[in-house]
Amino acid sequence: MAGHPEQPDQQPGGGFSTPVGSRRTFFHWVTLAAAGLVGVGLSIPLLSTLMSPAFQRRQRAWVDVGAVDDLPAGHPKQLDHVTTVRDGWLETTSHKAVWAVKQPQGDIRVFSPICTHLGCGYRWDDSENKFLCPCHGSSYDVNGQVLGGPAPRPLDTLPSKVEGGRLLVMYKDFKSGLPTSVEL
Repeated sequence: MAGHPEQPDQQPGGGFSTPVGSRRTFFHWVTLAAAGLVGVGLSIPLLSTLMSPAFQRRQRAWVDVGAVDDLPAGHPKQLDHVTTVRDGWLETTSHKAVWAVKQPQGDIRVFSPICTHLGCGYRWDDSENKFLCPCHGSSYDVNGQVLGGPAPRPLDTLPSKVEGGRLLVMYKDFKSGLPTSVEL
C-alpha cells in the first residue's frame, strides 16, 4: 500500500479512530441537559416561594377602634389605635388615629387623619364647627367636604364596618396634592 494515500479515518495499523461526536459524548450532554431542566423546574417553585412576599402589596387588617355607642351623633371624634402592617417580610406596628363621625341616621364615616393638600395632620375645631389644617389653612366640614384653602379634594374616607357594637377600620394611606384619591 505504498502508493496510496491513507484514508483520514483509518489509523496506520488498519484500525479506525473514534469520531469526534461519539455516542458516549452525546448521551453525556443529553444527561446534563435533562438534569439542568429538572433542576430549573424544581428551583422555580422554591424561588417563587422565597421571592413572592417581596412582590405582594401591603396586607392590612381590620382594626377595632372603639365602641359605636361612644360616638356622639354629628360630632367628630378622634380615635387612636395600634395597627400592624405586613409589607413583604417586614411586619411593623404603628400608632394611628382616625376621625369618625356618626351621622344622624346612624351611619358612620371614618376619615383619614391626613390633609389632602400636603399631608399635614388636621384637627376638629368646636368653635368654628369644622376641620382645620394648620399648615396652609385648608378647612373641611363635618362630612369632609372642602370649605376653603388649597385642599384639592375632600377628606379621604377609610373602609369601616360595625361588628358586635364595635367600629372596625382598615387604615390606608393616600397621596396628597391630587384632585382624586390615590392609595399608596
